[in-house]
Amino acid sequence: MFDEIFKNTGKTKSFSKGAILQSAGQKLSKAYYVKKGLLKSYIIDEKGKEHIFMFASEGWIVSDIESQAFKNETVFFIEAIENSQVVIVEVGEFSQSEKNQKEFNLILEALAKRIGVMQRRILSLMSASAKERYEYFLQTYPELPNRVPQKMIASYLGITPEALSTIRNKITKRH
Repeated sequence: MFDEIFKNTGKTKSFSKGAILQSAGQKLSKAYYVKKGLLKSYIIDEKGKEHIFMFASEGWIVSDIESQAFKNETVFFIEAIENSQVVIVEVGEFSQSEKNQKEFNLILEALAKRIGVMQRRILSLMSASAKERYEYFLQTYPELPNRVPQKMIASYLGITPEALSTIRNKITKRH
């Protein structure tokens, strides 16, 4: 569905696994639509620890919305976890697509989906157990456990890889 929107917008570029598409501190003016592959958006805290904010697989859009809206430096790194094909959209081009109401409505739908996922994630981080957060992760990203290392999933959930291993073992024993 979104491939049609981004076919004539932005520039498609291939990135190798481990490539950094965006670094914290940059003035951000781009959004990244994943046609193929997998990206992660993350921060690195003052102790050097990585905290994964989100994953973006095929059909997802990733960017620093706050940076774009307020023209601040971005706080996020965006990195290719797999070899990826990504449409890079300049903010100006992105807003020009608003002229086409159908495309604009689809973009709004994609952004609303992303905001909904983030909202549920924040509520989960505030109130859910680690096991419940992992179960929600599996619902949101069903294909990712086979595509990313356990330490990345643990980072996303805000737990240690050992805690995640314990949760996965308990779930496996239940089934």
